[in-house]
Amino acid sequence: MDDIVDAMNNAYQEFVVAIASTLEAKEASGGQVTAATDAALENLKQSRELFRVACDQAEEFVESVKLRIGSECLVDEATGSVAGKPGQPVTPGLPPISAVRLEQMSKAVRWLVLELQQGSGSAGNLSMPQHSSAPFDARFHEDSTQ
Repeated sequence: MDDIVDAMNNAYQEFVVAIASTLEAKEASGGQVTAATDAALENLKQSRELFRVACDQAEEFVESVKLRIGSECLVDEATGSVAGKPGQPVTPGLPPISAVRLEQMSKAVRWLVLELQQGSGSAGNLSMPQHSSAPFDARFHEDSTQ
């Protein structure tokens, strides 16, 4: 994470220097278009693009961490491995499910999202690729006894 922050900071500093250089070149030329102003503008464009890329990479990293933390919290909550906060009563909720079952359901949802994003799925034709010999059953094991 420090590397990402350092890269973004360095790109920002280079961008600020490029802005200053562009303004200085414009002032030195009296507002006229010269080779120096063109070079300064080109440098400004490149440094702006590098800064944008660094910001995008930082944003991707933050999003991936948010997803990972969210997934870990979901697994903890679903499997019942998170106790209530100290001093707070534990409220009964849904019965915990196994982490394996949660992962199966998560994969099923991801496949459906991918199919919908690719436009290959429709309301009547949503299928999940079968990677195992057993068909996927989206119901909880507890549901099958009812």
